Amino acid sequence: MLKLIGLCVLAGVLVAGMLFPVAGAAGVISNQASETVDKTSSDLADIPPPLVTTITDNTGKQIATLYKQYRIPTTETQINDAMKWALISVEDKRFYEHNGVDWKGTLRAAVSNTTGGDTQGASTLTQQYVKNYLINVVYRDDKPGQKRAQEQSVARKLKEARIAIQLETKLNKMQILTGYLNVVEFSREIYGVGAAANAYFNTPVEKLSVPQAALLAGLVNNPAVNDPWKNPAKATERRNLVLDRMVDNQKLAKADAERFKGEPLGVVEGGPKKPASNCVGAGPENGFFCQYVEDYLLKSGMTLDDLYTGGYQIKTTLDERANHEAKVSAETQVKKTQDNVANTLSLVKPGKNRHEVVALAANRDYGLHADQGQTTFALPSGVYNTGGAGSAYKVFTAAAALEAGVAGINTPLPVPDFYTSSVFAGGGNKCAPTGPPLRSRWYCLGNAGDYNPAGGVMSLQQALATSPNTAFVNLEEKVGSTGPIVEMARKLGMRDTMASNLGGGTVDPKSDNPGANASQLQAFGPRPGWPGNASFTLGPAPLSGLELANVGATIMSGGVWCPPTPLTGVTDRDGKPVPVKESPCEQVVPEGLANTLAVGMSKDSSPGGTSFAAANGVRWNRPVMGKTGTTQSNGSGTYLGATPQLAGAAMVFRPKGGNGGLCYLGPGNVNTRCENMFGGKTPAQTWFGAMSKILEGQEPLPLPAPDPKYMGAGR
Repeated sequence: MLKLIGLCVLAGVLVAGMLFPVAGAAGVISNQASETVDKTSSDLADIPPPLVTTITDNTGKQIATLYKQYRIPTTETQINDAMKWALISVEDKRFYEHNGVDWKGTLRAAVSNTTGGDTQGASTLTQQYVKNYLINVVYRDDKPGQKRAQEQSVARKLKEARIAIQLETKLNKMQILTGYLNVVEFSREIYGVGAAANAYFNTPVEKLSVPQAALLAGLVNNPAVNDPWKNPAKATERRNLVLDRMVDNQKLAKADAERFKGEPLGVVEGGPKKPASNCVGAGPENGFFCQYVEDYLLKSGMTLDDLYTGGYQIKTTLDERANHEAKVSAETQVKKTQDNVANTLSLVKPGKNRHEVVALAANRDYGLHADQGQTTFALPSGVYNTGGAGSAYKVFTAAAALEAGVAGINTPLPVPDFYTSSVFAGGGNKCAPTGPPLRSRWYCLGNAGDYNPAGGVMSLQQALATSPNTAFVNLEEKVGSTGPIVEMARKLGMRDTMASNLGGGTVDPKSDNPGANASQLQAFGPRPGWPGNASFTLGPAPLSGLELANVGATIMSGGVWCPPTPLTGVTDRDGKPVPVKESPCEQVVPEGLANTLAVGMSKDSSPGGTSFAAANGVRWNRPVMGKTGTTQSNGSGTYLGATPQLAGAAMVFRPKGGNGGLCYLGPGNVNTRCENMFGGKTPAQTWFGAMSKILEGQEPLPLPAPDPKYMGAGR
């Protein structure tokens, strides 16, 4: 009796469902229900399915894919008869006869399910399209929404049926079939038949054979259970069922079906063939560049979800040959598995309209296996060198002195062996340890080497080449405070670096830790009653190697700063250009100042300069501006160098931090067991080793001509 009552109620519901189009027009369905159905229909039309974003190098060669759902869009013409009839035969035999809902099949299934017979679904392909679109597209990040889209209730089935009927008035059958085959999941985050054909059989969708198409058509019913790698017997059984249904539907000869049943599944070995879904897919060499592309786009305003689902084509500025040479040179100097030693090289192309990033490399491979020397930290581009740049920051002191007119590149500077600053020591001459930058009021220092220049003085150009500490603290005094110097660092390119705190992280104003609650610009700059922290010229704080490379590009571009961009162009899924918000280029210092500073830095690779041995080791014979840097206790080293064609910064540092220095025992033999590293060793050797290969065959270009106005002091 209860079953009979249930069947009567069900029959009434189904009759109402079959009258949906009429009832809707007559206003029988409530306005609220109609609005819900209309909104869902609108979502199906307005919310596009997630697609794969592709990243290429500067030639258009693919280097990586980013995605949440692996999907290769398939057009109507790509779906061959084998795939078309395999799916229709097993899922919806009357697909071309109904108007979105197969009421005959629905009534049959309802009776069977209600009376305790075999459980039957009876959903048409149009209804399945609606459900799969809601689950895989509209509610893909909404678990409650996905649950609602597949709950076993009459109300849900009726709403789904009405949407299916509406859909059939807007799309033809082939459009519906194509839409379904583009959204349905084929297990393991493989969505759509285009991706499935590639992942399962390494073949384009239009070339799927009958047994291949039958396997895929059989999967959609229950992808996990019918997985051919986990359950090959079940997958074979399901494939063969599809072949039988094709015979029943008169779309396949029985003899052919029997022959196909005897064939192996034919899927690729070891699991589905699909690309990595993130920058790991760019490989050990190109992964760091891919990571910078991602970081750059997120900083420009794109969301992570949009980037990984938007189906963008991103053409980058990556020069794979240059990146390879940078990687080889970095790894030649420091082994990839060397514990707590990172060696990076970042290269930027100078220009007055763009500063294109050409290469981002490290001795370590980009990847997830730390025991194999891999990392996903953005070592060449992020603010990860917590050891500091050392004396490479003397470039900013020199530039600020030129801008203030207190020195030119030929101005003689005193070079005592030991110096206590009368300006930065709070007015006294007492020598005491400097302590934390925000608290110290005393500043004294000595030189790392024995200079003894003639007359106790040397020109600023000589000082840039030989790097005596005392000369540059004296120059800071001439500038008057660190204010113009730290601002010069920011202007020339250290934007993210100077905005970070003394740990290299994001500033936290609520922190009680003075190393965390202020930016480097604030920490090293002047405050009321104090002219600033003079140690800034010795580069003791965290920095980005890419930004240091961009400083070289700014100087070599006549003082024009541009953001270091990794992008050539971005297009959307329809091939339309996508504007990317990038900071405009700025003339940050006069062109004459930049040109003169480049000449002032041109003696570092000459005899007596700190990078001479490295340059001479590759028989360097090109004009180049350069500056080495070494931090306290030899804990890190840098080399900033630039030619008119290319600027770059090499850094060796301890990525895990910790106390102690770096030990240089020759190329390929660097560790943390002693303290004798200098910027002229591993960093300069990395830079010259790569650049000598990258620029091979290109004509040597001269440095820009200096401006007499910046040759001496007293303007």
